[in-house]
Amino acid sequence: MADRIILHCDLNNFFASVSLLFNPTLKDLPIAVCGDSENRHGIILAKNEVAKKFGVKTAEAIFEAKRKCPDLVTLPPLYKEYEEYSLKAREIYSRYTDMVEPFGIDECWLDVTGSTVLFGSGEEIANKIRKDIKRELGLTISVGVSFNKVFAKLGSDMKKPDAVTVISRDNFKQKVFPLPINDLLFVGKSTYEKLKSIGVTTIGDITLCDDKTLNRLLGKNGTLLKLHALGEDDTPVVPYTAESKPKSIGRSTTTSKDFENNDEVWVAFLGFAESISETLRQHKLYATGVQVHIRTASLSVREFSKTFPDGTNCAPILARRGFELFKEQYHFAEPLRSVGLRAINLKEECFAEQIDMFGESERDKKTEKVEDSLYKVRQKFGTQAIKRGRIL
Repeated sequence: MADRIILHCDLNNFFASVSLLFNPTLKDLPIAVCGDSENRHGIILAKNEVAKKFGVKTAEAIFEAKRKCPDLVTLPPLYKEYEEYSLKAREIYSRYTDMVEPFGIDECWLDVTGSTVLFGSGEEIANKIRKDIKRELGLTISVGVSFNKVFAKLGSDMKKPDAVTVISRDNFKQKVFPLPINDLLFVGKSTYEKLKSIGVTTIGDITLCDDKTLNRLLGKNGTLLKLHALGEDDTPVVPYTAESKPKSIGRSTTTSKDFENNDEVWVAFLGFAESISETLRQHKLYATGVQVHIRTASLSVREFSKTFPDGTNCAPILARRGFELFKEQYHFAEPLRSVGLRAINLKEECFAEQIDMFGESERDKKTEKVEDSLYKVRQKFGTQAIKRGRIL
């Protein structure tokens, strides 16, 4: 059976590049798109190639970036325009295939296996898309071409900006194995540190590891990463449709004042949970896990997660689960600049099941009945029809 032909398209420095379309006189200067420092969002969201050369990094504080690059020009984000150009790029991709899977606002996978008769090889299609994006949108794009999604993503990261990289069956060991292990998709900071502790520093290293060692270290994800490194990834490209269901739903905020105690965090979580619950109900989904995100006043970021044997789409229960996890993991060693709550491990409605856990089942069932009634009222009279007094 012939290999698939998968592209990964990554719009280069997307936020910064789109912002420069509306500020063309700045194109040769170091620029960064930043949150509003007056409202406590003073971090780098994106930077152009010129700023990169000074060592400016995404997510660092503006004052840190300006120490490296005193002449850095900061621009406010243009969220409406970013969404508009993201959709325009996807329209260009759809000329070549209807198999387009978004991976964030600026990245997409394309399965062009069935398009080669009309448009040429995978590399030829990638170059046509690259030229279309540049000519029609004024942006540049890097494209990885490979026989699976993981290697296509690696390819788009290898040459930037405005480039096409092919990773084939014949050359993947030469191109992929020398790369750092944290270049591999799904190898985050925690996984990287664990692999480093057993001497795995490159992608090639993990292919030599014993499966039992990887399972003991990382669980089932260990052997999955090894298979990915060996090119054994058959994950399909899944086109986004209006019927597509989210894999997780989260909300977060950075306020004008630090969070200084548990009560302030609880009120925030209630607000997040209201919005999350609304989205879960719209998609007929239940969350069997929660994830909590915090950023301290010193800009240290931490995340905690926990799974539960029963699912819920009930706002108070989601808020309580997130808040209890937060209190277990954080004790206000310093104030918090931002907090976030995310519903994870989402299940279809028919798979969610309430069970008797530590005697809380009856209480939760009563809470859910009240929430079901509130949801019906809001559907009929609007989301502002009933508000929680604690949030107000």
